[in-house]
Formats: sequence, structure tokens, C-alpha cells
Amino acid sequence: MQVIIERLKTLIKGSGKTQIQICKDLGISKQKLTNWKSGYSSPNLEDVVMLARYFGVSSDYLLGIENEDGANAEE
Repeated sequence: MQVIIERLKTLIKGSGKTQIQICKDLGISKQKLTNWKSGYSSPNLEDVVMLARYFGVSSDYLLGIENEDGANAEE
């Protein structure tokens, strides 16, 4: 779970957008995004797919299964 938190934080920071704009773009509350970033709650499967599409990464990357280059994260 820690991997998705760190990767989400990195993607948000690298997007150049405010959290408010990201929430507006995704149609989610700021509280929901804050809860994900803090680890208080976890995105469900649909949310992971939504986040991956929004940030232009794979769901596997967000979940820590693969690295940015598509290589298996355990290699």
C-alpha cells in the first residue's frame, strides 16, 4: 500500500496541477484524494484505473508491480 501512496504523491507533484484542479478533473472530493495520499483509505479498482489514465501511467505502475519503464518492479 505504501507504494501507491508514494507514487500518487510523485505523480501529483509532477503534474504541475493543484490538488483542487486534479480533484475537479477527476470528479472526486479533495478529502478523498487526501485520504488516499495519507493512507487513511485506499483507492478501489475503478479509482486505480481512473488515476492511471489521468496521469498516463499503468495501473501496474501505481500498484508497484512494475516500474515506469514497464519492467517488473521485483527484478
